[in-house]
Amino acid sequence: MGASRTKVVVIDPRGVLIGYAVKKSGTDFTATAAACLDASLEMAGVNRKDIVRAVSTGYGRANVAFVTEATKTEIGCLAKGCHHYFKGAITIIDIGGQDNKIIKLGAAGNRSSFKMNRKCAAGTGAFLEEMSQRLDIPLEEMNDLARKSENMIKLGSYCTVFSATEVLESIRNGKPVSDIVKGIFYSVIKRVLEMDSLTDRVVMTGGVVANNPYIVQMTEEMIGRRVLLPELPQLAGAVGAALYALEGNESVEEES
Repeated sequence: MGASRTKVVVIDPRGVLIGYAVKKSGTDFTATAAACLDASLEMAGVNRKDIVRAVSTGYGRANVAFVTEATKTEIGCLAKGCHHYFKGAITIIDIGGQDNKIIKLGAAGNRSSFKMNRKCAAGTGAFLEEMSQRLDIPLEEMNDLARKSENMIKLGSYCTVFSATEVLESIRNGKPVSDIVKGIFYSVIKRVLEMDSLTDRVVMTGGVVANNPYIVQMTEEMIGRRVLLPELPQLAGAVGAALYALEGNESVEEES
């Protein structure tokens, strides 16, 4: 239950993903979670009575009415979900709607460190939404526009307000929108990469990554190596929550 999007996944007893749904969280978190549950159960071909256990995570995890187990932190669920797909030591870069995170896991999936950006929207999905409004282009068109750039325009500021001023100035000067958008993408990636160092194997997750695959390609070029992706990057945290439910672990996980 993220501040921007709600994701529900259904897994079978083997841990195989059999149903999922993603919707805008909106103003009624409980209703949105229920709607996502029904949609994912329909995809899975099962009913609510078939649910054995359910775990919630994320910003609005306390608003999920159908939870049967203790809630889990988003950091823990992202780690759980990514380790499920990629065994061994990894660094997770998660770019979400309201925040971004860098989580480091050891070979056994144990978390060695994590950092989260909470103080500013820069480097998040909210930043991209703001920039799409400034450019008067649909958010879903930004990825293709960035790919067409021939001369990226880098933004000098990380602040969303100041970046918006720079974007408007570039528009006034007749700069190609594609070059501006690629510069916006570059700003997002650079902001995240400056949060912490990376280990050899890097995994990227989150809605921004899922909906803007060119950001992954740009990240690879910037760090000089391939980036790993779960099959559905936006669902990594929800998959982790479902795996906790599968284990039936009722302890509440605390984060420092």
